[in-house]
Amino acid sequence: MRVRPARVRRLRIRKAIGSSVLAVSLLAVGSLYLWLDKNVTLVVNGHPQAFHTLSTTVGQLLETKGIVLDGEAVVQPPPATQLADGMTVVVDTNVSAASVPQAAESVGVWVVDGAQGLSLKMALQSTENRFSAGEPVGPSPVVRARVVVKGKEHGVLTNAGSVGELLSAMGIRPDRNDRVRPSPSTPLHFGALVRYVDVEFEKERVVVPIPYQSFTSYSSDLPPGEVQVVQSGQAGSTLQLFRLKFVDGKMVGRRLLSKRVLHPAVEERRVIGKAQTPAGTEVGEACWYDAVGSELTAAHPWLPFGTIVTVTNLANGKSVKVVINDRGPFGGRIIDLSPEAFSTLAPLSVGVIQVRLTW
Repeated sequence: MRVRPARVRRLRIRKAIGSSVLAVSLLAVGSLYLWLDKNVTLVVNGHPQAFHTLSTTVGQLLETKGIVLDGEAVVQPPPATQLADGMTVVVDTNVSAASVPQAAESVGVWVVDGAQGLSLKMALQSTENRFSAGEPVGPSPVVRARVVVKGKEHGVLTNAGSVGELLSAMGIRPDRNDRVRPSPSTPLHFGALVRYVDVEFEKERVVVPIPYQSFTSYSSDLPPGEVQVVQSGQAGSTLQLFRLKFVDGKMVGRRLLSKRVLHPAVEERRVIGKAQTPAGTEVGEACWYDAVGSELTAAHPWLPFGTIVTVTNLANGKSVKVVINDRGPFGGRIIDLSPEAFSTLAPLSVGVIQVRLTW
């Protein structure tokens, strides 16, 4: 029988003891790591990010992330707060002291997108359960709310205590024209629906032209049908002031506030030569045709050009003076009028009317 040397047995014993010590050390380090490791959510300027950290305070966490705080930054909870697993830390470096209301400074009001603040939702679980069970739910340190801004709905998580604080944390400063429902002083509760409608008024100045009027007289000193402009017409202009109303960026109203004449219109005066035609009358049908120009003219089978004829609608007694400058009609009617002349006696849709001609 072979007997192992005692030296070999002592060597194996020392190896076993060393392995045990190493295992215990690794287990202790692992336990310490698990105890120090925390799962936190860091929300920087409204952008959340979830990660693991070994930091013990909020301040250490910000240092490891390279976030430098100045005197105007807002941190919730404060940097000296001990970190805990599942905690949410909110940092806003874009808020100046002048833009944060006094109430918001004292409570550290913040708001994040409800679809992204996953860790904050855990803080609402008990509140939601009570709400679903029909129990009364009062103000909560963290609440879920719906905010409709300019027609778009946002689901948010916030620690705001009132509607006004919530809107302020979202960078919304309502003025006296805006509409907020419920009112800004209303306490904020779980599931609250807040509507903000932006209402703005603007003024618009518009220059509007004034058309000039034409006045016609007739003279036998000119050749029949000849037109002489005694005074040229000139359009004028007015300055009109309007108030425009915008709701959520869309114009919904326009009201005239004032109107002032900048330049008055100058009337046109002209003389048309008329023919020396013996006086006469005629009764029959009149129609309108596509006459050249836009004057009070007419076509007659035989009256001399330049003859001034008074045309009277026998149905309503309306009259108009026209100048004969064309030939026709040749189908039984006694006269064809320009559209401008016919429309003073009857609508163009009538087509044919009974008239009396006098010259």
